[in-house]
Amino acid sequence: MNAPRSIAEYLEQLRAALRGADPALIQDALYDAEEHLRSELAEQPERGEAAMLEHVVGSYGAPDEVAEIYRDQEIRIQRALRPPPLPKRRSLAGRFFGVAADPRTYGALFYMLLSLATGIFYFTWAVTGLSLSAGLSVLIIGLPFIVLFFGSVRVLSLVEGRIVEAMLGMRMPRRPVYPTQGMSLMRRIGRMFTDVHTWTTLCYMWLMLPLGIVYFTLAVTLLSVSVAFIGAPLAMMFHNDWMPGLYVNHQVLVNWGFGAHAPGWGDAIAMCVIGIVLLFATLHLARGLGRLHGYIAKHMLVPRTAD
Repeated sequence: MNAPRSIAEYLEQLRAALRGADPALIQDALYDAEEHLRSELAEQPERGEAAMLEHVVGSYGAPDEVAEIYRDQEIRIQRALRPPPLPKRRSLAGRFFGVAADPRTYGALFYMLLSLATGIFYFTWAVTGLSLSAGLSVLIIGLPFIVLFFGSVRVLSLVEGRIVEAMLGMRMPRRPVYPTQGMSLMRRIGRMFTDVHTWTTLCYMWLMLPLGIVYFTLAVTLLSVSVAFIGAPLAMMFHNDWMPGLYVNHQVLVNWGFGAHAPGWGDAIAMCVIGIVLLFATLHLARGLGRLHGYIAKHMLVPRTAD
């Protein structure tokens, strides 16, 4: 590989050396490299990029060396952050109830409960920002507002990525996209409009509202029904004295398809068993939706240029 003569060439060689790696890792590596190289150039601008790179390659590393370092670090970091492996369960019951021992299950469940609040915020921010940007575009303050709005979208993309990585376990960028260098303000604004990442992030923010409603509703409804069914034996013990106004003649009727009848202990135990099964099925659903949403976030929030 020829020695790079410019920062752009160095970054292109680094991108090529990282081909096939996680897109989030590529974005982090490119940001770190460009930040380091431009800071070196800023300290001694009279040297020029070629001379600076000759000096930096010896200390920071050639593109292929830096790529290998990032790959090795990523493996070590992922091993350290990965939860302890779960014991392999061969039986169907073991695999079904073993979901309770997976830490990712509870992270995904909490993300489902949190997604309603984040979805409302993201949707409101995106719609309000775009509306004000369009309305203010004819005024002198329009351009600064548009720049600030698109900048805030990229910041929120990074924040959401950190939430997704922490709760869902999907590797997301830990560095933002490096600011464009050597472009006028108008060209930077034009690039914001033509950058696919900007619009996929906005689409993700819009999509989070319906997804947040679905996630939150599923989590709350299924958990509530599960807990209510599991508590059926306890309710059976105290139903005569506990809030009798909820009962007709202090009784409720159940129907399992064999005719309505007053519930007995057999009905209460059956409901408790159904509640336990439903609870673990809810945990499986939460873990599955967490994995699916992690892939959606990865596809929409990681810039395509990082592939």
